[in-house]
Amino acid sequence: MKGVVFTEYLEFVEKSFGYDMVDQLITSCDLKSGGIYTAVGSYEFTELVQLLTKTCELSHKQPEYLLRKFGWHLFGFFTECYPQFFTTAQSSFDILSTLDDKIHPEVLKLYPDAELPKFEIERKEEDMLVMVYRSSRKMSDFAEGLIEACLNHFKEKGTIETEQLDAHGEVVRFTVTKTP
Repeated sequence: MKGVVFTEYLEFVEKSFGYDMVDQLITSCDLKSGGIYTAVGSYEFTELVQLLTKTCELSHKQPEYLLRKFGWHLFGFFTECYPQFFTTAQSSFDILSTLDDKIHPEVLKLYPDAELPKFEIERKEEDMLVMVYRSSRKMSDFAEGLIEACLNHFKEKGTIETEQLDAHGEVVRFTVTKTP
């Protein structure tokens, strides 16, 4: 997994719970990297799982909640660091419907060895988008947070219905419906 996810996760924890918790995470987890991350490095996904698990333990928050909030945080990072993806978009659906076609190929140019989730997108109606998420990392709650933050970025209101399509959480359908 790309280091930017780790550096931003630790930034998210620091903003949410303080530097002392970041220090506790790094010292109490058995991290192969020693908790030293660079944005361009690559690290084992199991380290993020350890960090998340320990954050849940220390904060008394559920992993689903933390992953969604981290999705919000990372979306903010994306808008600041990669504004070119957002300047021409008119709505959240402009961004969400182009994840695999436009955004992920650009991410792969920056990080060629990144393992990105796959999205199948279907526009059902003007105000409804169906996104089928596929990832062996089972981080659909994180993806949901990104979707929520995207709606918020464009000052749109809506609902997100989730449906797990397999027994393992690797395939999840998001039905995003804009509301007035």
